[in-house]
Amino acid sequence: MTGTTPHGTASEVEASRWVRSMFGRVAHRYDTANHLLSLNIDRLWRARTVSIVREHILDPKARVLDLCCGTGDLTLALERARGAAVMGSDFCHPMLLGAAKKSARSPLFEADALQLPLADASLDVVTIAFGYRNFASYTGGLAELRRVLKPGGILAILEFSQPPNRVFAALYNWYSRKILPSIGGLISGSRDAYTYLPESVRKFPGAEELAAMMQRAGFQAVSFERMTGGIVALHTGR
Repeated sequence: MTGTTPHGTASEVEASRWVRSMFGRVAHRYDTANHLLSLNIDRLWRARTVSIVREHILDPKARVLDLCCGTGDLTLALERARGAAVMGSDFCHPMLLGAAKKSARSPLFEADALQLPLADASLDVVTIAFGYRNFASYTGGLAELRRVLKPGGILAILEFSQPPNRVFAALYNWYSRKILPSIGGLISGSRDAYTYLPESVRKFPGAEELAAMMQRAGFQAVSFERMTGGIVALHTGR
């Protein structure tokens, strides 16, 4: 397996099925849990992502996709910044239902990020906020994203990461293991979902490694910036 490995799964198919089911269970309280557990800082992370791709999404001819859109927070932020629709996609139907309640302007479609129902070189911008970490195959995901992006198209991946400062990393990991599962489980009713979260972050490639993966997949001008002490990183590539 080259992607996420939830406890008890032994293949990419099993991992994908587990992740889809898990998000389906927490969709009804997903926004509340996100904003509370991040102290609303997640809104700033998404705003920064929008600012990074702003000049590209303002082109009226640009085709923009917010992949793994979940309940649509980034989709809506992109839509507002653009003043026009963007596409949103997720493979979890309950999440898409939540996104549909926020905006009737942006078209939404249900699809697996590893097998998008889109033509080669059909998109100008793809954003992913906190979804890439859950791919059943990281290399397969990057290959698919490169396939659907036009030459010169931009990919922006906002994802959790490991803080480079050891002291801060220790505090963050303690919070993730001891506090986050209890609060997240209480809000959502699914403790296993918020036990999976810190474990998936721990197993996920660091910022430098993800940048190298993007380069190996054929992306150019790859860069990243850390935010909030490095608990998240925003990667971009052409």
